[in-house]
Amino acid sequence: MTSLVVKRSIVLAGHKTSVSLEEPFWAGLKEIAHQQNATISTVVGGIDISREHGNLSSAIRLFVLGSAMQRTIAQPELL
Repeated sequence: MTSLVVKRSIVLAGHKTSVSLEEPFWAGLKEIAHQQNATISTVVGGIDISREHGNLSSAIRLFVLGSAMQRTIAQPELL
C-alpha cells in the first residue's frame, strides 16, 4: 500500500528540514505560493514564525485549509 503522505525537503531560515503532508496539501500550498508570487519555503517560513503551537505539518494543513475557507467565503459560487 502506498502512503498518502509525501515527505519533501524545504529550506527554513537557512536550514534544510523535511515536511510530511498529503499531496492535496502540497498542491494547495503550491497554489498559495504562486498567488503570492513567493516560494513554498517563503510561505512555510511565514507559517512557521506565526504558529503558536503544534508541529509544522499541522500548522501548514491549517493554513491551507484556512486559505481555502476564505476563498469559499469570498466566492460562495465555488460551493
